[in-house]
Amino acid sequence: MSEIKLTAQDILHKQFKEKSIGKGYDEADVDAYLDIVIKDYDTFHSKLTQLQNENERLKSKVDELNRQVAVGSNMGRSANEGSQPVSSATNIDILKRLSNLERRVFGTQMGNGESDDSDSHLL
Repeated sequence: MSEIKLTAQDILHKQFKEKSIGKGYDEADVDAYLDIVIKDYDTFHSKLTQLQNENERLKSKVDELNRQVAVGSNMGRSANEGSQPVSSATNIDILKRLSNLERRVFGTQMGNGESDDSDSHLL
């Protein structure tokens, strides 16, 4: 915004030259000053439009990212909720089967030969 030449205080306190002949202000002085004011207004308007467009773009991006997070967290929740009970039941089942197999294999190798038929339905 280095193109801006005037502040609100500059405009408020501007003193125009008076005409040397007659009453009123020097038209050339007033016109030159108003040209500077117009350029500043154009710059402000341009910058304002640019910032409004960027603001809208960023809001849209935030909304899109929020939607992605919401969809991702909902998918994660339903996947975890649905698979957790199945997973823990499967783990317990696997551990029981593994324990039964170890008893049979190691019991036979050691000459023990004992097997626990009560868990045979797990295989």
